[in-house]
Order: sequence, then structure tokens, then C-alpha cells
Amino acid sequence: MVLVEPEIPPNTGNVGRLCMATSARLHLVEPLGFNLDDKQLRRAGMDYWEELDVKVWPTFESLRSVAGDRSSFWFFTTKADSSFWDIKFSPGDYLVFGRETKGLPSSLLEEQKSNCLRIPMVNGARSLNLATAVGIGVYGALRSFL
Repeated sequence: MVLVEPEIPPNTGNVGRLCMATSARLHLVEPLGFNLDDKQLRRAGMDYWEELDVKVWPTFESLRSVAGDRSSFWFFTTKADSSFWDIKFSPGDYLVFGRETKGLPSSLLEEQKSNCLRIPMVNGARSLNLATAVGIGVYGALRSFL
């Protein structure tokens, strides 16, 4: 799970809790909109936060440089044409989500257009809460290879 520049501590705490429940590593790409000692982050993550496999990266490129060629990066965005239901995920894939207010940078989405995915929603719905979207994505990915 990759959160690029997350802004809201309880969302990240909830995603951390989800990562613990699914044995997924949480990658956080700076800048973060909060401190990792934030009370709201810890409260949402409960006592799981201490056991969480979390790695903080200064840039998205620094994460990509160590990920290896066998891993795919999938970018979740409301701007994608392809549904995440149509993808066969593999263990080791990275699911990438952007910040709550702006999503992923448009330059990254343009560069990775073939790996951009959307979560289907009814017309008129703008977006989902970040933690909700991550939950849908991670369980969809797990379902494809379990």
C-alpha cells in the first residue's frame, strides 16, 4: 500500500490498521500532512501502529528505485478509464493512492496512464474517502490471487 502525500492522520491510521489486518506493508511518501506521533493517527491505528510494517520515503521515485522490476505499480484515481475489477493483481504489486484533497499528481498519472485504475461509482459521485478506497483496493487485489 502506498499513500502519496497523505494529509489526514485518521485516514492514514485506518489504512495502517488495514495493512496490519492484511499483512501489507504501508509506504508513506513525503511530505506528510502530519507527524507520525500524531495522536489522531495513533488513535485510528489503535495499538496496531507499533507492529505495523511502515516505511517513509522522501519521494515516490525513491520508492520506485528500490521496488524491483517484478513489481507492478497500480495508480488509483477517479480520472482513469480502466476499472480495478479488470486487473489480475499479483503478490508484490503496489497499490498507489494520492492525497485526500488532490489525489495523485497529474504528471504521474499521465506518465503511468496504462496502470491507472478507478473504483466504479455511480455518476455524480466525485470520490471516496481515502481509507475506504484503500480498503476496496486491497481486498480486490487479495481476491485476485488468493
